[in-house]
Amino acid sequence: MGQPGSSWSWNWTRACCQEADVDPERERLWAELFDELDLNKDGRIDINELKIGLAARGLLPQTSVEEQIVRAGDTNQDGQLDFEEFTQYLRSHEKRLRLMFSSLDRNNDGQIDVGEIQLSLQSVGVDVTYEEASKILQSMDKDGTMTIDWVEWRDYFLFNPLHSIEDIAHYWKHSLILDIGEHLTVPDEFSEKERKSGFVWRQLMAGAMAGSVSRTGTAPLDRLKVFLQVHGQSSDKGSVWKGLKAMVKEGGIRALWRGNGINVLKIAPETAIKFLAYEQIKRMMNGSKDGGSLKVQERFIAGSLAGATAQTIIYPMEVLKTRLTLRKTGQYSSVVDCARQILQKEGVLAFYKGYIPNILGIIPYAGIDLAVYETLKNTWLQRHRCDSADPGVLVLVGCGTVSSTCGQLASYPLALIRTRMQAQASVKGGPQLSMLSLFRSIVAQEGVVGLYRGIAPNFLKVIPAVSISYVVYEHMRVLIFRLTDHSHQEVK
Repeated sequence: MGQPGSSWSWNWTRACCQEADVDPERERLWAELFDELDLNKDGRIDINELKIGLAARGLLPQTSVEEQIVRAGDTNQDGQLDFEEFTQYLRSHEKRLRLMFSSLDRNNDGQIDVGEIQLSLQSVGVDVTYEEASKILQSMDKDGTMTIDWVEWRDYFLFNPLHSIEDIAHYWKHSLILDIGEHLTVPDEFSEKERKSGFVWRQLMAGAMAGSVSRTGTAPLDRLKVFLQVHGQSSDKGSVWKGLKAMVKEGGIRALWRGNGINVLKIAPETAIKFLAYEQIKRMMNGSKDGGSLKVQERFIAGSLAGATAQTIIYPMEVLKTRLTLRKTGQYSSVVDCARQILQKEGVLAFYKGYIPNILGIIPYAGIDLAVYETLKNTWLQRHRCDSADPGVLVLVGCGTVSSTCGQLASYPLALIRTRMQAQASVKGGPQLSMLSLFRSIVAQEGVVGLYRGIAPNFLKVIPAVSISYVVYEHMRVLIFRLTDHSHQEVK
């Protein structure tokens, strides 16, 4: 009697060498595969059995694949796959793989070459050299011809829930996932399929909820940052500890969350406006062609313009946030009362104080954030793309955190000047300086270090903000996808 491993290898080889069109022979081979994976012979395959049966034989490129396969095929939601569900998953997955293969095979010769892989990855924003694309092809090329035919393609991806070449880029979408208090990042690229399926609005909703929780959790540090930006070395608010003590003494523990309500409230309109503006600008840059992706330089331009559009529309909320953050107990009864008092005492233009440094700050923030993130992303992909398309949580969060922090460092002086200009009128008898005058005044009185007042609590909140937003985002994304009753295959 042959060993189980030998039986598996024979079954697997036979299964992978059949055509995608379902016939009795293929159904028989799937039945043999099912029997091999059904370790306890109860007529069902659970996640653990799939993990043991496949991972032990080296057929899984990443550790979470078995969970995704069971979620994708489990139509009755019992956490297991019976034979009908198993074969239906393979049948549907092979159809998707056939469509994916056809879309990559641009010259329709029945084979995918290095150039086609390179063009397909570049079309979804992953820049690779010819040599790097060759390495990807070699990982799938079993016969050494430097091309991939349908059988090799199906063999490689049959038990991998990667549905399209866009999935590689999908893992690296980060602008909605990581919220560190500033929404100046360049929007992510979404495919036409993602837009039409409703995937985008669910991502936007999950991102907004994650940002709300993250900002609320780090609100005390954000309020302290604003205090230090405005007061600098003056008064008793010039250091982290003194600032915290002063805020609690003036208004109690709840005072640490002043301004958080409007800060959370502006997430949804800002995100939606920036995304819609980005899509319109992208369409104009593509010459009204739908579905095309932008190069990195074009994404920077489109993202900066979209950010400027969103900031222009919601900027009065930024001014209200600063005023409410700095308010004393009893100064304003509500957001509406704050807006009414500003309008009566200072006029409409007061709602746009600090607008110019705010808009100028978008350029260094978005540019450096995008450049650093793309560099880190492509560095990781060059080294690990052959092993797995999924970078994992630590890599994704790490790259996003580093790039966003670099962007903040570059734009921080402009953000500080913006905040001081917004707060000027709230300081009785204080001078109303222009952007350049304020810049010269800060440097003259406090030195260059004065342009970075408040950056310590700003950095202190980065790690908790990123951690909270990522965890909440992942949970909300799964919940929203389940509530909207869409395919679990869209949930990675």
